[in-house]
Amino acid sequence: MGYTEAQKQATARYNKKAYDRIDIIVPKGKRKVIQDFARKQGLSANKFINQAIDKAMKEKEDA
Repeated sequence: MGYTEAQKQATARYNKKAYDRIDIIVPKGKRKVIQDFARKQGLSANKFINQAIDKAMKEKEDA
């Protein structure tokens, strides 16, 4: 059984309530480089980017 339209809509509603979106723009080709790098680390691109942001913010707080 596949992912139903009702499930898609429920997921979209949950995501809208639970998460904020930030769209970033990168040069052509960099998206794939980021995705490939993240995958090699066992992460999604989203998780990798979030971890990088958290690390940078923590380093600034600790400085």
